[in-house]
Amino acid sequence: MLKQLASLIAIIAILMGAQNAFAAVEINSADQVQLDGVAGIGPATSRAILEERKKNGNFKDWADLEQRVRGIGEKNSVKLSAAGLVVNGQPRNPGAAPAKLPAKPAKTPAEPAKPGDAKN
Repeated sequence: MLKQLASLIAIIAILMGAQNAFAAVEINSADQVQLDGVAGIGPATSRAILEERKKNGNFKDWADLEQRVRGIGEKNSVKLSAAGLVVNGQPRNPGAAPAKLPAKPAKTPAEPAKPGDAKN
């Protein structure tokens, strides 16, 4: 019975630690250590984020972050979001990527000539 209780306590402790490992990191309030803890952010990127935040204020959204911090683009921001980074409490929605220019509409084929319309 005591061994089962000890095993249960160990499992609970492991699960609680795992929960903290996946905690969201808010870019507008995180310090360098917290930012460095996000997979994909190293010391240079965390410094760039902190300097930009200090210089021009909080990031409004993911697009604002992508514009202001060199090295964080669409693809990287999706990965950072998956690793737990949030901007104003919001994860990066991969579907919210800036819209690409629409493709040119396909040309419609010319109507076939009708009998009697042919020019001789």
